[in-house]
Amino acid sequence: MIHDGVDLRAPGSALAAGMRRIGKKRRRDERPRGLAHVLVIDGDEISRRAIGASLKDAGYDVQSLVTGHDGIAAARSKSPDLIILDVQLPGGMDGFETCRLLRRYVSCPIVIASARSAEIDRVVGLEVGADDYVIKPFGMREMLARVAAHLRRAAMPAVERERAKSEAVQSDLPPAGGDTAALPDGEVLHFDGIAIDGGRREVRIGDRRIGLKRREFDLLTYLARNHGIVLTRAQILQEVWQDDRPDGDTRTVDVHVSRVRERVEADPARPRFVHTVRGMGYMFRDGDDHSCDGVEVA
Repeated sequence: MIHDGVDLRAPGSALAAGMRRIGKKRRRDERPRGLAHVLVIDGDEISRRAIGASLKDAGYDVQSLVTGHDGIAAARSKSPDLIILDVQLPGGMDGFETCRLLRRYVSCPIVIASARSAEIDRVVGLEVGADDYVIKPFGMREMLARVAAHLRRAAMPAVERERAKSEAVQSDLPPAGGDTAALPDGEVLHFDGIAIDGGRREVRIGDRRIGLKRREFDLLTYLARNHGIVLTRAQILQEVWQDDRPDGDTRTVDVHVSRVRERVEADPARPRFVHTVRGMGYMFRDGDDHSCDGVEVA
């Protein structure tokens, strides 16, 4: 059965995982995570029940709701520890708007689970306040691992959380003496079809001049100066935002990369210059650069 783009009966899918658990007696020793309260907001009954069953079997206290309005009311009355939210909801309010409004009342992790896989959907989801975006179909083992990881981080004392962020950023820093985001005045980086002018702080693609905002220009410059090198989000945040970085929140990088692509790429969905390296980060690669052939980029 395929619903909303999800093969719900496929091995490892939410429904398959939930169906395996129907009729099975749960043992207490199968509840290692205690009773963290998870709110599931999903308009599809099959998906909602399957996710809820798997979460309950893993030891979570689960409340399942259908609409964004009901989800917000539930979140306000009983503060959840984590929320799983679909995008396509009935009732006149989609998951993006629901997420934006939820952020007025809760600070817990929000995981969007949706069949909408376009980059702009992922960017919008993160921009309106989600902590994670999982694309359907997904395996319940992956979802449970993400839930556990988000709850673990949320439960860390603030001091430890900040220390962990700092250590993560430091571990990802480039070697000493590496390039930074800034271009010396007058320096121009030339690639196949694009020129980045540090003096004028502008980008030229052929005969077109493209003006970028300060942070967008610094981001593109940092990627271009390290062309052919995969840069993690933590590295980019450290070098481009420096002391102004938003508390290690790497979602900011994704949002700005999307904005840069909208300005400099002829087809942002199929970028020529700023590529996503799945599971790692971003890489600038021009048409003549074959140094990273074999790396899975998008």
